[in-house]
Amino acid sequence: MRARRFASISAGAAAVVCVAALVVTDGAVAAPLPGGLGPCVGPACPGTYPPVNNKDYAGRDNGINVYVGGEFQVREAAAEAEGRVVVLGDFDMAKRAGASAVYNVGIAGVGSRVPPPDGADFLTTGGDVSIAAGQRLLADGGVVRHAGTVTGTVTGKLEKDPDAAKPYSGLREDLRVASKCYARENSTPRPATGTARNEGYRTLFTGDGKSALQVFTVDFDLVGRTGGMQGIEFTGIPAGATILVNMVGAERTINTYTGDLDDRDPLNKLRERLLWNFPDATKVKIAGGAQFQGSVLIGEPGSTATVTASGMNGRFFTTGSLVHTSEATGGGGQEFHAYPFTGDLPDCVTTPTTTPSSSTSSSSPSISPTTATSTTTSSSSSVPTSSTSSSSTSRPTTTTTGSSSTSPTTSSTSSTTPGPGMTTSTTPGQPIATTPGGGPSDSGPLASTGSELRGLLVSGLFLLLLGGVLVVLTIRSRRRES
Repeated sequence: MRARRFASISAGAAAVVCVAALVVTDGAVAAPLPGGLGPCVGPACPGTYPPVNNKDYAGRDNGINVYVGGEFQVREAAAEAEGRVVVLGDFDMAKRAGASAVYNVGIAGVGSRVPPPDGADFLTTGGDVSIAAGQRLLADGGVVRHAGTVTGTVTGKLEKDPDAAKPYSGLREDLRVASKCYARENSTPRPATGTARNEGYRTLFTGDGKSALQVFTVDFDLVGRTGGMQGIEFTGIPAGATILVNMVGAERTINTYTGDLDDRDPLNKLRERLLWNFPDATKVKIAGGAQFQGSVLIGEPGSTATVTASGMNGRFFTTGSLVHTSEATGGGGQEFHAYPFTGDLPDCVTTPTTTPSSSTSSSSPSISPTTATSTTTSSSSSVPTSSTSSSSTSRPTTTTTGSSSTSPTTSSTSSTTPGPGMTTSTTPGQPIATTPGGGPSDSGPLASTGSELRGLLVSGLFLLLLGGVLVVLTIRSRRRES
């Protein structure tokens, strides 16, 4: 009888342990970027993104690749921004004399070769589009949707829309709140799981080898001892882990030679789950002769980001302004390449804004503003260990359009059905697009993975508690019998 009672009590204790584990797991559920930003959007997304190349299209992506809360300036010898570009302010292009006179948006001659669908909004602005005399903005195959005036030469279809940027305005605050929350739980720095050390010739990030979310806090610049380029290496990162690098401080610079075109560099393999977060900086510079790897989030609306890196491979989301340029001396051809971010981040936005999509219709979808709230939840689960190292200028007011393009027009399509939780809608004459991240849709926000798991966990918790009650009743009954 004592043995039976012991077995019953042990079962009850096991149930209590399971309940405790459920509670901990529920608090560690991760979430995507606000508005579903990050992943590829649409039915023609490639299963695997290719290295930077100039071959046929590998797929189509209707997600936003570059988001700018302020103004977007193209200067010196910068070349192109692949993927969809959304700017809440003005888009201003005034490159230096002697540099290439064109700048591509949407389709890039060299990049991931995963452009937006034909007819999508390649560039959306809440202000004016200004192109310097003798220069051209190329958006062939897509739409330039603008709230303000257009000055200069722009190819592609021009769509005047006073509310062009209105559907995306709420993302600015959502991204600001998320950036702060990724770095701090309320006012307390988010616990780091690893260390970062600038050794001069490189900055070495050492993870804990087990956490699914690898968090690093960096309060220094990633530059060489004299301010020049240095390497970036990661070690102790489990396979499939998300890497969150919080670059704290008022001004931050990354100047690196790490990252290549053909994905042989170990850092390239971390690209789609690597986020560089700048929660405080009013000045950010990303430079160097490499293909910079990973997505970037800048949370200060009053900031200015200057990008002179040869290539940016990942999403670029800033709540402030962006200057895409080249150094005063040296080569040009700086490019943004469209690569997704698919990592799992701390749950910092409880009501994400649904990212609207491009559309060639002049009407804008009606979207209710949402308020983002901070939580103090962080991810703490583990995954199997597998380390890897690694000015204003006067311009003519004549606007012209054309159909020339420097990129091939071969497109690939797919009948792949969107994944669970994604909805599609079709406008006559327009490509199918999906929510979240950028497609035209009247559906509400995508339910987060965290919310779905919490529902299952609550049900499991109830069943375990019920089982515990039954165990107690059984023990009492057997005591009376004895």
